[in-house]
Amino acid sequence: MSLTAGTRLGPYEVVAPVGAGGMGEVYRARDTRLDRDVAIKVLPSHLSSSAEVRQRFEREAKTISRLSHPNICTLYDVGREGEIDYLVMEYLEGETLADRLTKGPLPLAQTMRCAIEMADALGRAHRQGIVHRDLKPGNIMLTRSGVKLLDYGLAKAIQPESAPGSLTSLPTEHRNLTQQGAILGTFQYMAPEQLEGKEADARTDLFAFGTVLYEMVTGEKAFSGQSQASLISAIMASDPKPVSAVRPATPPALDRVIKTCLAKDPDARWQSAHDLMRELQWISEPGSQGAPGGVSTARVQPLQRIAWGVTTLVLVATLVLAGWSFWKAGLRQAESQKRPIHASLILPEKSALRAVALSPDGTRLAFVARDPTGRNLLWIRPLDSPEAQALPGTDSPSYPFWSPDGKNLGFFADGKLKRVDAAGGPPQTLCDAPLNRGGSWNQDGVILFSPVVDAGLFKVSASGGVPAQVTRLDPARGESSHRWPFFLPDGKHFLYLVASFAGPREKTGIYVRSLDSNEEKFLVSTNSSLAYAPPGYLLFLRDRTLMAQPFDADRLLVTGDPFPMADRIQYFPQNYSSMFTVSQNGILAYQPRLAPGSSQLFWFDRSGKQIGSVGAPADHANPRISPDGKKIALDIMDPQTGNMDVWLYESSGGIATRFTSHAAIDAGPIWSPDGRNIALFSLRRNHPDIYLKPASGAVEEALLLESEGSKYPQDWSPDGRFILYQVVTAQSNIQLAVLPMDGEKKPYPLIQSTYGVRQGQFSPDGRYVAYASNESGKWEIVVAPFPGPGGNWQVSTGGGTEPRWRRDGKELFYLAPDAKLMSVRIKEGPGFDAEPPLPLFSIRRREPISSGDSFSYDVSADGQRFLVNTDLRESDSTTLTLLLNWTEGAKK
Repeated sequence: MSLTAGTRLGPYEVVAPVGAGGMGEVYRARDTRLDRDVAIKVLPSHLSSSAEVRQRFEREAKTISRLSHPNICTLYDVGREGEIDYLVMEYLEGETLADRLTKGPLPLAQTMRCAIEMADALGRAHRQGIVHRDLKPGNIMLTRSGVKLLDYGLAKAIQPESAPGSLTSLPTEHRNLTQQGAILGTFQYMAPEQLEGKEADARTDLFAFGTVLYEMVTGEKAFSGQSQASLISAIMASDPKPVSAVRPATPPALDRVIKTCLAKDPDARWQSAHDLMRELQWISEPGSQGAPGGVSTARVQPLQRIAWGVTTLVLVATLVLAGWSFWKAGLRQAESQKRPIHASLILPEKSALRAVALSPDGTRLAFVARDPTGRNLLWIRPLDSPEAQALPGTDSPSYPFWSPDGKNLGFFADGKLKRVDAAGGPPQTLCDAPLNRGGSWNQDGVILFSPVVDAGLFKVSASGGVPAQVTRLDPARGESSHRWPFFLPDGKHFLYLVASFAGPREKTGIYVRSLDSNEEKFLVSTNSSLAYAPPGYLLFLRDRTLMAQPFDADRLLVTGDPFPMADRIQYFPQNYSSMFTVSQNGILAYQPRLAPGSSQLFWFDRSGKQIGSVGAPADHANPRISPDGKKIALDIMDPQTGNMDVWLYESSGGIATRFTSHAAIDAGPIWSPDGRNIALFSLRRNHPDIYLKPASGAVEEALLLESEGSKYPQDWSPDGRFILYQVVTAQSNIQLAVLPMDGEKKPYPLIQSTYGVRQGQFSPDGRYVAYASNESGKWEIVVAPFPGPGGNWQVSTGGGTEPRWRRDGKELFYLAPDAKLMSVRIKEGPGFDAEPPLPLFSIRRREPISSGDSFSYDVSADGQRFLVNTDLRESDSTTLTLLLNWTEGAKK
C-alpha cells in the first residue's frame, strides 16, 4: 500500500515516504493539531486483518507508549483510518545503523557511546516488563542526539496468539537472510531460544545486542550462512570469531562483554542490561584496563555491582565475593592499595527512592522511600547488612541530613524541621520549615537550613528553638533563593546555593560565608545541590554530570579545575536538587539518571480500576479538570531546560496544547467557574506571583497579584468573586489568603495562625473551605466556614492532604499518608456535618517536587472518576552507584 502526499490519516497529513520494511511502510507526516513532524508507520494488511490482533496490538501499543527514554523512539499514537492501521511515532533525522554499517565498522569511541545508550534503553524497558524481540541494525537510528531504538516491542504485539512454537513456524520464503522472520524477529540477530520457539525475555535482547555490537566493532555479522538452515545452525552451535581476531585494537574487556552476550545458554549471559551498561561504562573510562588507548596500572577493574535484591548483597569484580566478610576484606585491600572501586547497590523493588544521605563515617545510608503500604518513610540501611529499617513516626519526610557524630538525623516533614535518633525513637520537632530546601548540622549543635523557597538561610539549635536568619537575599542581583547549605569542617563556614529563577543565570552558583560574618565569596557556577568532601573537593552538577573541583577549605579558595566524576546523575531542575551524597571517608553514592517522563495521567473508577489515560508520560503536576469536564490544565516540565509551562489536554484523548511559553516557570493553573479564564503562578518577576489568562489563549498572561512572599493559586469560588491562594513568607508559616476579583481587589488572609494551612478548596455552594492543616503536628483535613468567622471541623483521621469536593457538595475526598484515596460523606442539614472517612483505593501518585506542586489528582463532577498523576517509577527497582576511594582516582 502506498500513500501519496496530502493523504490524511486522522489529524495526520502525509508529506513523503521514508522507507519500508517487514513491519510496514513509513511516511513523514504533519500533526495538524500540534504542528509538528511525526513518522507514520502503516501496517501491512496481513498483520492487522483480525479484529482480535488489532485489539491486542492497540493494547500492547498503549503499554509501549508509556515507555519514555531519550534513546527510545517515542510512540505517540495508534489509529485506524478506514482499512488502514497506523502508528504515529517521533520523527527522527539521521541514518539507521544498518545503513551506516554498509560503510564499514564504527570508530571504537562511537561504538562505545552508542552501546552504552542502547544498553541503558534496554534496561529501562526491561524494568517495565517490555522486551524488544527484534533488535537489529535496521531498528537502530543514529541521530545527532544519540541512538534511538525503533519498533520497540511491537513484534510481540502482532504475533498471533496461536502461533506455533517451533522452527516449522518460521517463514520459508524471503528475499534474503536478514529479512524479518514473520513476527518473531530477524534470523541474523535471533537468540537460540527464539529459534526454538521458546518465550523471549530480557536476556534474549542481550543476545541480539551482542550480535549488533559485534557488527559495530568488526563490520562483519556475528553469524552467517549460505542458507536459512546453515544460518540457524551457526547461531545454535557455533561461536563467532573473537572480536580481537577481526579488529586487533579492540580492548580485551569488550571482547569478553560480547562473548558473554552471545552465550547460547541465557543463564550464562549478562542477566540485566543495567549490569551490561555499567561494564561498558567502565571500559569507556579513561585509564581503565579496558579503555581504548592503553592500559593503566593505577586502577583495577571495578567491582561491577552490589545486587541486594531484597535480602542479598553481592559484589562482582574479577571474582564474585559473597558475604560481608569478603566485602570488608576487599575494602581493606582497596584502602591499602588506594584504588577506586565502583559498585551498584540495588534497593528493593518499588522503593521509589526520594532522597539519600550517607553517614559521616560511610557505614550507613539514610534514604526516603515507600514502605509496602505506600507510606513514605525515612529508612536506615547499614552497609554491612542487607536489611533496611524504617524509622517510625517519620511520615512524608524530605531531605535527611546527619549529625556530625552519626547518631541522629535531621529531616523535614509536616512543614517542620525535625530530628530523630538513627537507632529509632520518636521524632522531635525543632521549628517551622514550611517549604524547605535542605539542612546541615555542625559539631556545635547548630542546624543551618532553608525554611522557605524564596528566602535566605536560618539557623536553629539542634535541641529546638526560634530560628535566626543568617543570610538575606539580594534583589539587586536577582537572587530568588538560598538553599542546600553544607557546613565545612570547621563548623563555622558553610557552602550554599544562590538560585535565580528569572534573574541573571551567572549569579546562580555556590557561595561560601561564615556564621559570624556577612561577607560572602562566590566559588563555582552551578544550579544544583552541593557537597564538600575531604580532603578538599567541592561536588556539584553541571549539565547532569557530577563534577569535583579541588577546594582549600582553610583558605576558602578553589585550587584547580573541575573534573567529571560521573555523568547522567538524577537531577530535579524544579528545585535544583540532585541525587548524590558523600561521606567523610571517601565513599560517594549517586543515583543514575532516570528516563524523563516520570508520571502519566490515568483515569480510575471508584474501585481503583484503571479506565483510561490522558497523554503521554511526562513530568506532570497539578492536574485540574475544566468546569465542563472537556479539558485538563496542568504543569509539564521540559526535561532539557527544567522550565515548566501550563498545558491543556483534551480529557477524552490526550492531545496536548501549550498554554504558556514564558522563559520563567508558569504553573499551578486553576479554572474560573465559567471556564473562560485560567489563573496561575509565574516566577517571571523572580518569585511566584499570580497571573490571569483567557482559556482561549487569545492574549498574553496579565499580572493579577504581586506582593511579598510566594503565592500559589488553589481554587476559584463558585460565584467567580474570589481566588483562594496559598502564601508563604520567611516570617510566617504557609497560610491561605483570598483575592477578591471585584472592587479594589485587595487581598486579605483567610486563616491567620502560627500553624500551617494549605491546599484550600471552596465547597460547591461557596459556604465552606476545605484545607490541610498541621495544627495537630501532622497534616489533617479541616473544613471551615467561608468567609467566616466560625469554628472548624476536622474530617480526616490519621492524617490527610489534597482535599477535593464532588460537584454537588455531598462528598469530600482526600489522600491519606499511605496514599489511599479517602471519601467523606457530607450530611445534609443547615450546618456542616460529616460521616467518618472511608477508603476507596490506593494510588501511586507522583510525589511533590517543587513548592508549587499542590495537587496530584482531580475528581470528575459526579465523583465517579478520578484523574491521578501516576508515578511511573514505582515499578522500577532503585539503583545507587557506590564509588569507593574516589579521591584516589581523582589524584591520578
